[in-house]
Formats: sequence, structure tokens, C-alpha cells
Amino acid sequence: MRSISRQEYDIFRRCMIAARKEAQLTQESLAKSLQKPQSFVAKYENGERRLDVVEFLIVTRVIGVDPCALLREVEQQIFEASREEKP
Repeated sequence: MRSISRQEYDIFRRCMIAARKEAQLTQESLAKSLQKPQSFVAKYENGERRLDVVEFLIVTRVIGVDPCALLREVEQQIFEASREEKP
């Protein structure tokens, strides 16, 4: 049993990747700013690990994106995806 639906977390991951790319950061440069190995970024972007809320806030600060705006985008995409699933 999953604590968060796979589709919903995939949407979150895609939004995080898009935010990093929009900031013109590579996984390596983001990881360096976070003082983490590149594998830290790769693993949460690939869904091998999840970010906790504190990590999320730190990553968004380094990327330069408003965490609330990013979460609103995630919420909107989840809502749209759920509407598409209903007959």
C-alpha cells in the first residue's frame, strides 16, 4: 500500500524537475548548492526517494521558486488529472 498515490507523486516530481530546469540548474549544480551529492537530486527526481517537507523547502529556496506557488501548481495538475480520469 502506498502512502501517496504514484500518479500524484509523479506530478510533484515533474513539477520539481521543471522548476529546476526553468532555473537553468543541472542536477549537479543544484546538488552542489545543497551541499549534497548529485545522487540526492537524481534519486528524488527519479522517484527512488521522497523529499520531506523541510528538504522540499530547502530545495525550493535554492532553486529560487516560491514553495507555495509550486505546491499550487502541483495541486492544480493533480485536480486536472483526477477530472480526466472520471467518466
